[in-house]
Amino acid sequence: MLMEKIYRGEFDLELIKSNPSEVNEANVARIVDRFRGLLKGYPPGELEAGGTLPADLLREMRTGGFFGLSIETEYGGQGLNLNEYLKVVDEMASLDMAVAFTFLAHLSIGIKAIQLFGTGEQKHKYLTRAASGEMIFAFALTEPRIGSDAQHIETTAVPGPDETHYVLNGQKTYITNANYAGGLTVFAQLDPKRPGFMGAFIVETGWEGVRVGKEMPKMGLKASSTAPIQFKNVRIPKENLIGRPGEGFKIAMSVLNYGRLGLGASSTSVMNISVRDMLERASSRVQFQIPIRSFQLVQEKIVRAEVAATVSSAMNRLVAGILQNQPLLPAAIETSHCKLFGTTRAWDAVYDALQVAGGAGYLKILPYEKRMRDARVTTVFEGTTEVHSIYPALLGMRHIQKELKETGRSHLSLMPQLLKLLLKREKWPVSFENRVLRKALREAKKCAKAARVLLISGLLFYGKSIAKDQAANREFLLRRITNLSLYTFGILALLARADEKQTAGTLETEYLRILEYFAAEAKEARRTNYRLFDSKKEKLNSTLFRDFLARRSKDKDSTGQDAKGADESQISAARAGA
Repeated sequence: MLMEKIYRGEFDLELIKSNPSEVNEANVARIVDRFRGLLKGYPPGELEAGGTLPADLLREMRTGGFFGLSIETEYGGQGLNLNEYLKVVDEMASLDMAVAFTFLAHLSIGIKAIQLFGTGEQKHKYLTRAASGEMIFAFALTEPRIGSDAQHIETTAVPGPDETHYVLNGQKTYITNANYAGGLTVFAQLDPKRPGFMGAFIVETGWEGVRVGKEMPKMGLKASSTAPIQFKNVRIPKENLIGRPGEGFKIAMSVLNYGRLGLGASSTSVMNISVRDMLERASSRVQFQIPIRSFQLVQEKIVRAEVAATVSSAMNRLVAGILQNQPLLPAAIETSHCKLFGTTRAWDAVYDALQVAGGAGYLKILPYEKRMRDARVTTVFEGTTEVHSIYPALLGMRHIQKELKETGRSHLSLMPQLLKLLLKREKWPVSFENRVLRKALREAKKCAKAARVLLISGLLFYGKSIAKDQAANREFLLRRITNLSLYTFGILALLARADEKQTAGTLETEYLRILEYFAAEAKEARRTNYRLFDSKKEKLNSTLFRDFLARRSKDKDSTGQDAKGADESQISAARAGA
């Protein structure tokens, strides 16, 4: 999509000028007000203590239409477009993230495969029930032994002897909505000899052989449902295969684009409420005879969170506008940036908000403790921070390799092609009359060029191994490329929003200053990250790790089971109990 072209030295102006779908603010406000009213009878503390959503609350969520927000009206949903839906998620997550995540998991990932790839019959049968809340959905991909490496899941689905059904066996874990769900989107290997040749299936939890485990005790989001699911000889009708055999991994990755946007929106919400709380606390708290908002280090925290919230919102809005018009457009890099930036900056904002609150922030009676526990998992699920810190660069390298190799050449013979791509003159046929916008665009170009040079230089210098088996040994480089790519995308998203505002006559000075701030931050990041080879510190990191590992190996016999073993045994015991 946008960043793929930029990696090749091209900039598609139409993509950032593609007008996002209009947001019916009045309708969004009505939905949020309805949700706020619903929560009045269910204080967050009581929901946490109960560890589950009461049946009455789930019933009210059904009758309130919350499970059908983004489902098409022809199936009984409310038909919100993607930007409207993300706006609702943003607002609702600020009220109670655990409750919001129940329908977020249902809509963003639970039913999304059916919406994007399902047959007319599948949509009519399941989306209608999903929209009414009669059948809440969950997304079942993660397994006890397989997390980020989704292509190598171990659950299998093999054709039955009469070829009218598949037989599903395996287990999934950490499944959000597991004990609320009546329907699952399950991913399984279709041929154990062909890892990644997967299928996506609609599975009903009431079928014979499906066993949903007990709730897994969690740090946060305690009222949401998270549990393991086991499948033993489950017969799945062939008509419940979504898409074609072998398309399961592609379907999973497409669905996760939408899940990442949902996380981006909820993260923006966390940043906004953190800014609100910091401003209130910093204005009322007086130290040394002046409000603490007068101190630069407090101001820095507030500004940093406000800028991040604005950037995150612009990123989500840009991608949502594009996907609304082209739902299957490859957007893995862009949504990865949305997820990485949103969740990591939200965590920073939560941390800073507690810090500004001082000793009071550590009290359980204030919202910071619950907010930190609820927000923490967002940097783990839908792809960990570590995965998203290298994924865009890795994906960009693999796509370039694949395109060039389609000519049938060896890697060595591709070097002239890579050099040509490296020296290719960039095409950015766009400028702005406004000085601030023009200057920000120049910084975006510099970051983009730096990312492109490192990406192609990495392929030239390290060969195909960097994009395959040796990626683990080049993660520092991949992270530097991703950082440069993220700042490029962030500036472009802000520029897209600025262009909208300028057209509407609402481009204010504060927004221009936020753009200047982020462009200045990007410049600092570019100077830090624009290098092909690892720094001395990064090299020492690898050496020290080997030293630590050797020492730990020597000590292991005398200390008994190591920490990892202890953690794994406790988790296994929890699953067995479930």
